[in-house]
Amino acid sequence: MALQIMFRFLSAAADGDLQNTKCVVRLIDHFKHAGPNGQHLCMVLEFLGDSLLRLIRYNRYKGLKLDKVREICRCILTGLDYLHSELGMIHSDLKPENILLVSTIDSSKDPVRSGLTPLLEKPEGNANGGGGSSTMNLIEKKLKRRAKRAVAKISERRVSMVGGALGEEASSKSERSLDGIDMRCKVVDFGNACWADKQFAEEIQTRQYRAPEVILKSGYSFSVDMWSFGCTAFELVTGDMLFAPKEGNGYGEDEDHLALMMELLGKMPRKIAVGGARSKDYFDRHGDLKRIRRLKYWPLDRLLVDKYKLPEAEAKEFAEFLSLVLEFAPEKRPTAQQCLEHPWMNVVSTQNDADNVESQVRNLKIKG
Repeated sequence: MALQIMFRFLSAAADGDLQNTKCVVRLIDHFKHAGPNGQHLCMVLEFLGDSLLRLIRYNRYKGLKLDKVREICRCILTGLDYLHSELGMIHSDLKPENILLVSTIDSSKDPVRSGLTPLLEKPEGNANGGGGSSTMNLIEKKLKRRAKRAVAKISERRVSMVGGALGEEASSKSERSLDGIDMRCKVVDFGNACWADKQFAEEIQTRQYRAPEVILKSGYSFSVDMWSFGCTAFELVTGDMLFAPKEGNGYGEDEDHLALMMELLGKMPRKIAVGGARSKDYFDRHGDLKRIRRLKYWPLDRLLVDKYKLPEAEAKEFAEFLSLVLEFAPEKRPTAQQCLEHPWMNVVSTQNDADNVESQVRNLKIKG
């Protein structure tokens, strides 16, 4: 049933994007396969590359340069705008794992870009697929040889564990170049999607990207995807999750999550804090958390400067953009289209200009 629903979402997305420009994974074909457990619907999706989570890990959790983040965000927002405004669909599980680059980080591992044709090994045995016990004996021998090699490798690793750990630590400190990596990406995984006017579940979204109205059970709409987008944008810039709640002494993950939100974004308006079906579990009638009384406020712009060492001006501009998306009142959050038109999304990188100015200064010195 879930697969059938996902198929409908993917079909609708493909039918409305004939030019393949909406930054949403493309359903190419489908077929049915009958097996011992019944009939299965099989979907053929376009070949895409690594996830944004893989990109963040590849960059050793150091955060990407803002011009690359803007390029990625432009694709995500294009996909969300298409889902929301044209299809009436809520993704409801947007996160770095569910956004894929159009190609792999390492182009040599991409059969499309590298031009290599994947080869499938034929099974051992005769041409008719037979071989019986002789085939099994060959497989067993191969497995035994691989097991011996694995044991030898483990022994080698034990000997060099200390040196290897030190080497890994040293290499993790060096930055990796992202030049040449195609930052275009697409929104994928519609297993938890729903129509805005036909919602299937009250609890949606992966924990760290979950909007406050979902925690409080005060109803949700397209704006939950915008909250998740804001969390994802922060993660791209810093390499860290924006919110990583944990259970504490006398309080659970949900309350800690709400506390983390308020420490970063300011106190939640009372109307929102007490307006959900589960508000009484976390807030008193004044809109204060019941079990976490002392909040340590750290404004978003200061966090970006103090912890992540962004220049003051860049931190301020990014924080202003992000604070709009991370608005506690869902109806006040900008749409994906409005975000695409925001000044921060349309900043032209000044690096080339700076290089040109520096070059001109050098020329003047030479002439002098």
